[in-house]
Amino acid sequence: MSRPALAAGAVLVLVAALFTNRVSRKMPDLEVYWKAAVRARAAEPLYRAEDQHYQFKYLPAFAVLAVPGGTLPLRAAKAVWYVVSIALIVALLSLSPALLPERRRPAWLLVTVAAVAMAKFFAHEVVLGQVNALLAVLVVGAVLAMRRSRDVAAGLLIALAIVVKPYAVIFLPWLVARRRPAAALSAGGSLAGLLLLPALVYGWTGNVDLHRAWWRTVTSSTTPNLTNADNVSIAAMFAKWLGAGAAAAALTVVVSVAVLTLAGAVVLQRRRVADPDGLDAALLLTCIPLLSPQGWDYVFLVSTPAMMFLVNYGDRLPRPLRVAAGTALAVVSFSLFDVMGRAAYGVFMSLSIVTLCYIVIVAALGALRARAAA
Repeated sequence: MSRPALAAGAVLVLVAALFTNRVSRKMPDLEVYWKAAVRARAAEPLYRAEDQHYQFKYLPAFAVLAVPGGTLPLRAAKAVWYVVSIALIVALLSLSPALLPERRRPAWLLVTVAAVAMAKFFAHEVVLGQVNALLAVLVVGAVLAMRRSRDVAAGLLIALAIVVKPYAVIFLPWLVARRRPAAALSAGGSLAGLLLLPALVYGWTGNVDLHRAWWRTVTSSTTPNLTNADNVSIAAMFAKWLGAGAAAAALTVVVSVAVLTLAGAVVLQRRRVADPDGLDAALLLTCIPLLSPQGWDYVFLVSTPAMMFLVNYGDRLPRPLRVAAGTALAVVSFSLFDVMGRAAYGVFMSLSIVTLCYIVIVAALGALRARAAA
């Protein structure tokens, strides 16, 4: 582990020691996972309308894998996950520089800029008790495993990432595009096994019913969340600007296809560089909150590797795009509720400025590949 990452870890541990009691009274999302784990242990229904805003929206396998946590008292489970979350954030900051094909900037600068840029998202993640840091670490771990030719292990990590957050499914076509079948086959086989896992508790029919209930829950809760101020997806951006309707839906499709096309072009140009997997993964992680209709702002912590690519290779960008990307990074870093105030921050989020900033960042990552920088 690098010294900057250790320093960041020490700061986070200090913060953890200072705020453990305060945060442990919150963590509402961790409470959702814990309740699902308790239900899975007793083979009870997972998806219940009476849970309202705090409905469980993850795959059934997530609840089954979380059963050990559900055996703990809720307060103890929160304390454990709080510590694990801090460790995952430190791991993400520590491992992300290893994705860079070459180190053109000092490690302390890479870690510091990423930590500052992602600080508000890290804080929100911990307070909510979320699992986005786990998703990012699993994906980064998969890329590093592939670099060591451990493709089977990498495929398993990607499958676990999909269970943690289903929108990580974006990595399956990428594994196929790499033309190294071991990772893709491992991911597909592992995911199939994980999807079948709840059958051990609920039986075959019960498992099928659970997946149907999961799909109904996810699809029925999407539209009401599009105009939520903290939703930073492309779909939410147009819903906020135009209202949920045909025009917003059409523009969402156009821009989403454009983002996916750019991501596809980046992957197709992977032969232009010696070590393409790091940038590929950083870009795909960054696309997740934009493409997921329920992409909340704190999910952007998965863009930590992308921040390091921009810092490391920023001088390789065309000057206008370099200025735009730097501005976007600064806006993302310092658009803080406590600094801006409730009214200004509310307007800022309603205009989806963070979404626009990340579209610029995605374009900058694409330009790095187009210039064969990474």
